Order: sequence, then structure tokens, then C-alpha cells
Amino acid sequence: MEPAQQPASFDPRRKAFSLFEEFKTFAFKGNVIDLATGVIIGAAFGKIIDSLVKQVMMPLISALAPSDQSYVNWAWTMNGQKIEYGHFLGEVVNFLLVALILFVFIYKFLGWVMKAKKEEAVAPPPLTKDQELLTEIRDLLKKGAAPETLG
Repeated sequence: MEPAQQPASFDPRRKAFSLFEEFKTFAFKGNVIDLATGVIIGAAFGKIIDSLVKQVMMPLISALAPSDQSYVNWAWTMNGQKIEYGHFLGEVVNFLLVALILFVFIYKFLGWVMKAKKEEAVAPPPLTKDQELLTEIRDLLKKGAAPETLG
């Protein structure tokens, strides 16, 4: 086929523009932006936790352990082979600390906040005196009370 006779669906410029529009719609949705922000904040939070473990927690553990070495140098020797477990122990503490913090802040704290908001939404506000009187009148009218018995 000659270029002039090709249908519009085969136009590469149109396909590229359509693909760009689809990508723009996907990339700038609120959910994608929120997810990207969460990942970036999570990475920064991970660095803070890593620093806490390496500069505070593990030196404290090293100070309490009966050894004159830093946890980084902790190792076993078996058959002439050195098995260094200090770094591994640091990573385990790092993981446990991150898991604990996520559990406390996300699972427990946000769960408590969501439960409180749910209870607020379920509990109706207390009725005013006018609303109470109108409710009583409505209930009496439903029962079939005559208007002269209302007063």
C-alpha cells in the first residue's frame, strides 16, 4: 500500500500520541503519585531505621555482650573457615525493628484511628430539644393519637 492509502489506524504518529496519552493518564493518576510518594518516604524511613540499628542498637548490644570486639567482627571459626555472623545479626535486628515499627504505627495506630473514625460516623449526634419534641409528636401521630390529646 502507498502511504496515502493507509487507513488512519496504521498511522504511527497517531499510535505514538495515543500511547503517550494513555501513559499520561496512568502516570498522573492520584493512586500512582501516592504510591510513588509512599515508596520514596519508605526508602528514607528505611535509611533512618538502618542508621538506628547500626549506630545505636548494635553498639549497645556489642557493649552488653561479653566481647572486646565490635559486632561487625563477631565470627566463628570452624575447620579453619571463618563464619562472620555479626553483619547478619545486625540485619536481623534491622528487620525486626522495621517490622515492629510498621506493626505499631501502621497496624495498631492506623487501625485505632480508623476504628475511632468509624465509630464517629456511626454514632449520630444527640438530638436537640426541638428534635426530641418533633420525634415525640411524630410517634404519637403514627400511633393514631388525636390532635387534642397532644396538649
